[in-house]
Amino acid sequence: MIKVCKFGGTSMADKKSIEQVVKVIRSDEDRRFVVVSAPGKRFSGDDKITDLLYQSFNERFDDRQPSFDKIKERYISIVKELALDIDIEKYLYEAEQGIESSRTSDYAASRGEYLCALIFANILGWQFIDAADIIKFNSKGQFDSETTNDLVSARLKDANNAVIGGFYGSMPDGAIKTFSRGGSDITGSIIARGAKADIYENWTDVNGFMTADPRIIKNPIPIDVLSYDELRELSYMGASVLHPDSIFPLRYSNIPINVRNTFEPENKGTTIVNDVGAMGARLVTGIAGKAGYVSIFIKKSMMNNELGFARKVLSVLENNGVSLEHVPTGIDTMSVIIDGNELKGDKEHKLVEEIMASTGPDRVEVSKNLALIAIVGQGMAEKIGTAAKVFNALCKHEVNIRMIDQGSSEMNIIIGVAESDLKKSIVALYEEFFN
Repeated sequence: MIKVCKFGGTSMADKKSIEQVVKVIRSDEDRRFVVVSAPGKRFSGDDKITDLLYQSFNERFDDRQPSFDKIKERYISIVKELALDIDIEKYLYEAEQGIESSRTSDYAASRGEYLCALIFANILGWQFIDAADIIKFNSKGQFDSETTNDLVSARLKDANNAVIGGFYGSMPDGAIKTFSRGGSDITGSIIARGAKADIYENWTDVNGFMTADPRIIKNPIPIDVLSYDELRELSYMGASVLHPDSIFPLRYSNIPINVRNTFEPENKGTTIVNDVGAMGARLVTGIAGKAGYVSIFIKKSMMNNELGFARKVLSVLENNGVSLEHVPTGIDTMSVIIDGNELKGDKEHKLVEEIMASTGPDRVEVSKNLALIAIVGQGMAEKIGTAAKVFNALCKHEVNIRMIDQGSSEMNIIIGVAESDLKKSIVALYEEFFN
């Protein structure tokens, strides 16, 4: 059996956590390939190494370089406390020089994982593989999955054990390119696919996925098994245990993901598979919510008879580089739901002006402070009355529903409420479906 393991930033934070990771790896000889993140926070108020690296890039023309001084201190301390035989100062100097000559922040951001992988390979006595050699992006900066898979498979074929840094790869010209934040999860999946692993273990600091946010619901029920589709829905709506894009390298290879807690390795965590049917699809698997959305409401009489109306609205968003979340519609009305982070500066005003010029509506209204909540479960498509339960639960708690949307797969019901009602709504829904 081959197991690929990815360990998050908390697992790499200090001597004690790193020693715990070593213990986990050595407890199972099937754990042959390891992907590591950059060291995370050791305590509240501490700095993540990746944040310091971004700051270091911004300070690269500053003679003082305070952020990189903190980075050097952290890595030198780790090596010293673990009594490792590695010239970490040489690698830190190379990283510092590379950051100073970089045109983008990608190289700087990647050094946290790179240095951590060097250290961890030294601890285990395993081969170190630079992710830049095997994970490739095309000339447009898009991940090249098939070239990467061929390179990973060839490199790991003759390797018994190896450590790889997460989060980054390289462009055709050799320049470092990073995934989005949290991209070490994606690297882990890529390595698992290339290694033809039997399972991909993603080790973090929580016991897998919960049926609701534990910051809102005290001791929510854990989720033993999730489908890939359910994971996508819950992660999209704020269940941030695992990067939602990390499933794509694995789902068509049918490699399960097991999310585990480094600090409670006896807990089996959550297993993510293609189909939970054999294990029993639940009516509702989980509830997740996120604030910060904006609704642009458009009203125009006889809209339904106007050919291309929706296309005109969506073209305005596309031309302004704004992503769309949901589009609830009626005969004479249409709303576009947008993440508020997309509307910085004067973009909101610009969108409204261009929509009015393009479509000639009777009215356009912008509503802010909207929260979206997803009720997710594979069993909803087969069960009558799920929506009624949702609405009754919110009615009992005097929550006004401002938007309703259901995915075509019938795996989720998404509702919009005022941000001030987000926590109250999740409590109401949890009581309805899980108590």
